[in-house]
Amino acid sequence: MRVFTIRLKYLAIAAVFAILLTAGALSAKAAGAEEVFWSGSRSLPIYSVERTDKKIAISFDCAWGTEHTDAILQNLKKANVRATFFCVEFWSKKYPDYLKKISAAGHEVGTHSATHSYMSKLSEEEIRKELETSSEAITSVIQKPVTLFRPPYGDYDNLLIDVSNDMGLYPIQWDVDSLDWKDLSAGDIAERILKRVKSGSIILCHNNGLHTAEALPIIFDTLLAKGYEFVPIGELIYKENYTIDPTGRQYLKSSS
Repeated sequence: MRVFTIRLKYLAIAAVFAILLTAGALSAKAAGAEEVFWSGSRSLPIYSVERTDKKIAISFDCAWGTEHTDAILQNLKKANVRATFFCVEFWSKKYPDYLKKISAAGHEVGTHSATHSYMSKLSEEEIRKELETSSEAITSVIQKPVTLFRPPYGDYDNLLIDVSNDMGLYPIQWDVDSLDWKDLSAGDIAERILKRVKSGSIILCHNNGLHTAEALPIIFDTLLAKGYEFVPIGELIYKENYTIDPTGRQYLKSSS
């Protein structure tokens, strides 16, 4: 009887654990993070922002190459849109001229880590080194402080988010994934984004997506005509007196 009772106890614990994992996975999916690794952590990055003013942000992760970056910058300029670029340290060091070009055009630059690794597997010391050296590599070129961080692969755990915040770097995810890295057509990229955007959305793109630049005019023309305003992520998020719900949406706390 005692053995049977113990087995029931462990089965109950396992069932509760499974329910929690499922709930967490659903929360991540609700945040538009179908492709994101979710670790079940409670410390969350910012996926989107609760706003009613139709402000949104578009971002570009920079880790491989620059073949399509000039076209992206040209389309941003034509639409008078300022964006946020998240750059890996080795990319920043290899293409400092592009860092300068991005910053000079009025765009925001954040860190995307030093080595583009799965950072939930790193120790606190390793995390701090990744964030410090990658931020320094950017600042040394553009002479501006780095305040934003996007985890590679969307992979994070409690430790990574807590260390990032402790270092003064707001951890940023996204709620609208273009999937441009899959070499989707310009039309498919635009359709994915246009169907999912809402006030406070953060759009994920890549600087070297094959058809990303081609999709931008469609995206900008449509959303601007609907009254949306593109701003860098640093101007979209709340910097203080905020809370984040289980889906990663950031809310401004009530003053009352």
